[in-house]
Amino acid sequence: MSIDVVDLRAFYTSPLGGVARRLVGRVLERFWGPVQGLRVLGLGYATPYLLAVRGAAERTLAFMPETQGVVNWPATGLSASALVDPMMMPLPDASIDRVLLVHAIEAVESPTELLYEVWRILTPGGRIIVVAPNRRGLWARMDTTPFGHGQPYSRSQLNRLMRDTLFSPEGWAETLYVPPLPSWVFLRTAIAWERVGISLSLPFAGLHVVEATKQLYRPVAVRPARRVSRASPVLIAAPAGP
Repeated sequence: MSIDVVDLRAFYTSPLGGVARRLVGRVLERFWGPVQGLRVLGLGYATPYLLAVRGAAERTLAFMPETQGVVNWPATGLSASALVDPMMMPLPDASIDRVLLVHAIEAVESPTELLYEVWRILTPGGRIIVVAPNRRGLWARMDTTPFGHGQPYSRSQLNRLMRDTLFSPEGWAETLYVPPLPSWVFLRTAIAWERVGISLSLPFAGLHVVEATKQLYRPVAVRPARRVSRASPVLIAAPAGP
């Protein structure tokens, strides 16, 4: 179930939301790569993370699901946000180079259908970055943040979902090891939680972040050739004539 856009905006203006934005943003910086001259799309509620690439990209769009609601973005200048049906986005085939999904796949009824639509609008070799709640983490178990709503995922589930929808996962990261509590003790030590969690590869990170590349063709399994036994000719003596 989608969370309302008003609640999403309120979360990211809170101290806890600010911590989440900074920690997730640090991971996204490693995955974005050069975006000069590229067309970038944020799907779900990705606006807190799009400002980092908006200046360099040729075009940056923010699409928000109709079940969630939409806010004007950016705050100044021409609006680049739109309310859409994420299963039928108003974009031509192969028109976007990078797609960032935040508060997206966990909030739709059919994540497979959503990713097929993302595949359609991506250019050949285009890449997606998916941010999804970790089913083993505290953030998915507490509905006091937007990441506690919808369907959380394990790493194997995300990997299978990517491959089933013609994406090849190439980069993985986990983030948000700090407990999702608005206590100043946790907020001030968030970086320390992150360093310890990453260094020890702890399993209870709040979010998975996966980068994947669009595949142009579905891999075909090669089946071993079956051996066919060849019949050898057999001579049968014919009865002598009268």
